Amino acid sequence: MQEITLEEALAQLNEILADLDGGSRSLEEAFALYADGMELVRWCNAKIDKVEKQCLVIRESGDDYEL
Repeated sequence: MQEITLEEALAQLNEILADLDGGSRSLEEAFALYADGMELVRWCNAKIDKVEKQCLVIRESGDDYEL
């Protein structure tokens, strides 16, 4: 996946949800959008997990840590 921000990924997810909610897509198109959305969800979860782990390191060590 290209390097995007979490905010951009969430905006893309909102667009996909709105498109799927519209109900005007064929089954194949809807499935492709769903697959794209799930990839974005996995990517977002990985980014959030990484930041959470970095926060734990900061909290435990008391040292500065670059996010």
